[in-house]
Amino acid sequence: MSQGNKSSASIIAVWISLISNVFLTILKISVGLLFNSQVLLADGVHNAGDIIATFASLTSMRISKQPADEDHPYGHGKAEVIGSAIVAIILALAALYIAYEAVLAFFEEPAKASFIALIAGFISLVWKQALYIYTVRIGRVENSKGLLATAYDHLADVYASIAAVVGIGLALIGETYGIHYLSYGDPFAGIIVSILVFKLAYHMGQEAFDILMEKTIGAEKLSDYASLIKKIPEVKRIDRLRAREHGHYILVDIRVSIPGGLTVQEGHDISRKIKTIIMDNHNDVDEVLVHLNPWYAEVAK
Repeated sequence: MSQGNKSSASIIAVWISLISNVFLTILKISVGLLFNSQVLLADGVHNAGDIIATFASLTSMRISKQPADEDHPYGHGKAEVIGSAIVAIILALAALYIAYEAVLAFFEEPAKASFIALIAGFISLVWKQALYIYTVRIGRVENSKGLLATAYDHLADVYASIAAVVGIGLALIGETYGIHYLSYGDPFAGIIVSILVFKLAYHMGQEAFDILMEKTIGAEKLSDYASLIKKIPEVKRIDRLRAREHGHYILVDIRVSIPGGLTVQEGHDISRKIKTIIMDNHNDVDEVLVHLNPWYAEVAK
């Protein structure tokens, strides 16, 4: 898939997510208000936050695709990371709201459970699971932080919908068989939802923070880069190897030692070989900066 096609697929996925979130927000809030379902209403408000989060992802993805310029020589990739951080904050706030509403519901007489609310929760569950699979697949192919944030937002909704279905289902069972404490299944499910959503928000926020703070990439990738560099005969020693994520791509910094008697042209050609071998084997690497040090056999001994 070409870069242009990838970008188009990513934008289409976000627009599908946005339209879906608008529809599901209207469905959940309407049914939640009509049938007084706390968990469904809270989930609907969460979905309303998803609309803002999806707009943030869409905007950040468009910015991140812009080429490097004079003011941003390393490109705009971190825009997606900022978008991902915004989504994490929105999810955390949604989790706190869901927990607050659920706790309040325990101090009130439980509302009568509704089979229609159960159906609405089930529709949301199936829809969001399909959206999660669709967006996470494209997000991983493109290494798009913005789209992956949208995918994990869908996953949080899957958790919320599962809890809603279980909570409303328990309340219906409680009413049918006269088991009073099961009538609180709805708000109890809301608390479970808040914990799961907050946990997801924490992990998303931590990943975004690490990238913004330019945390080094995993040791496995660094080791692979080193193995590729060592395939070039003129490289006598790797003095330093660093790499960091910059949104949907990686920037690599390398310092190697080569024979000191080589010409400037030969050194330039070796630098080109290092850059080419890494970028040919790792499509997510956008730039490789190579610094050459002189190496002498007698000094090495």
